[in-house]
Amino acid sequence: MSARAALGYPSFRYYMIARFLGTVSNEMQAVAVGWQVYSLTHRPLDLGLVGLAQFLPNVLLFLVAGHAADRFPRRRILRVCYGVFALCSLALAGFTLGGFVSVGPIYFILLANGTVRAFQHPAAQSFLPLLVAEEHFVNAVPWSASVFTIATICGPVIGGLVYGLSGSPLPVYLAAAASYGAGLALLGRVRTARPQQAAAVGPASSIAGGLRFLGRNRLVLGAMSLDMFAVLLGGAVALLPVYAREILAIGAMGLGLLRCAPGIGATLTAVALAHRPLGRRAGVAMLAAVAGFGAATVVFGLSRNVGLSLAALMLVGGCDMISVIVRQTIIQLGTPDEMRGRVNAVNSVFVGASNEVGQFESGVTAQWFGTVPAVVLGGLGTIAVVVLWTVLFPGLRRWKGVAK
Repeated sequence: MSARAALGYPSFRYYMIARFLGTVSNEMQAVAVGWQVYSLTHRPLDLGLVGLAQFLPNVLLFLVAGHAADRFPRRRILRVCYGVFALCSLALAGFTLGGFVSVGPIYFILLANGTVRAFQHPAAQSFLPLLVAEEHFVNAVPWSASVFTIATICGPVIGGLVYGLSGSPLPVYLAAAASYGAGLALLGRVRTARPQQAAAVGPASSIAGGLRFLGRNRLVLGAMSLDMFAVLLGGAVALLPVYAREILAIGAMGLGLLRCAPGIGATLTAVALAHRPLGRRAGVAMLAAVAGFGAATVVFGLSRNVGLSLAALMLVGGCDMISVIVRQTIIQLGTPDEMRGRVNAVNSVFVGASNEVGQFESGVTAQWFGTVPAVVLGGLGTIAVVVLWTVLFPGLRRWKGVAK
């Protein structure tokens, strides 16, 4: 099979460009929102609330959203989501133009944005297999992952540069709205290579089976929960505006560099692992990588040097990529095909909890103890989780990966 087999499908190319534009919009907007919120309040807790506002809708709606992705045309769901994303960006631009006096309207818009994301994620994850023939799906996955990772690198840099050069979040929000609009137009040109099969089960029964499976499979449960608790405790991303503004004093453009550094580390690691797989010690490698994630977080928390801080964040991203690759392999190989949708629905909540709730946890602990102690304690907590999970889930360290 050609290494570019998936790219031979025009609809796959359109969808990849649309996904790139949507991810870039989300990332550049995140930089602007974080900088604007902290400029208004100067409270780290408010940065944590930014993550919480976008996570809560996913917890409340993931059953309905997952069911919708199986019952209704996914392309239609994605087009509606991109349209509403653009409206949210325009709303942020409108409030900015009118002059924010409090962060309340920002949180309201973020709640709306989080609600749309709750429906967009399962639809997007389920839409990819429909765009190429079944024999080319394996080739489509790495292309999709590469596009997403590159977008997470470009988005913060663009957002930071535009904000830094203009001195205002307004151009960032307008650019995000235009990018979402372009993505919406491209989705209109996408045609599926095979039909979508509508689910015949209700949302309650579809998720209950996944929960019961996780209760029986400790390897899969251990992999999911390790990532959730490790990232929840060790996530320093929410506090990057504090570091950029007060600790490292590098401004909005510097904030963009800080936000893209983990993505650079993740990309380099993914390329390296593509050439040299982990082999038969994959379980041990995952545990070591999560511990390295915590150690790099501690280094970043204590650093006052921009170069060292960027290197630590790149290491954070590299270690996280190792964990993601091993975790996804465990989940996919350890789950029967007829259960993968339900198990992945639960995993999406785990991932959301580790990211958005992790941002909230970082904001709360920074408000209580100070920014640097919060980041350092979070990194040490991640290392403690690895030690505990090694004992509670011994199957993780014994997992040998995929035979060559």
